[in-house]
Amino acid sequence: MLLTGDNEVADLNTRFRHKPGPTNVLSFPAPPNPENHLGDIALAYGVCAREAAAQGKTLADHLRHLTVHGVLHLAGYDHQTDDEAEAMEALERRVLADLGVADPYADEQS
Repeated sequence: MLLTGDNEVADLNTRFRHKPGPTNVLSFPAPPNPENHLGDIALAYGVCAREAAAQGKTLADHLRHLTVHGVLHLAGYDHQTDDEAEAMEALERRVLADLGVADPYADEQS
């Protein structure tokens, strides 16, 4: 896992996703390998810090959420459709609850 600056993540986002600017988290799946390494995750510190502040969350909890989100992408989950998003968010909620992190989607449901 890489926690780095927004410029570095913007570069990765442009090079690998052909999208300009930084994003909060990027996941890079690994090819099949004997160690069963799932892949790599990159987090943009500035984006994550701004999001946490705007959402009234601690940076630590937001980083935990985005790490779980990134790992689920590496495990093959996605959120392109409503059904995929519901399944992925349900898994995120369960894992985060086990870590003592509040439901990151609670405000969106109000």
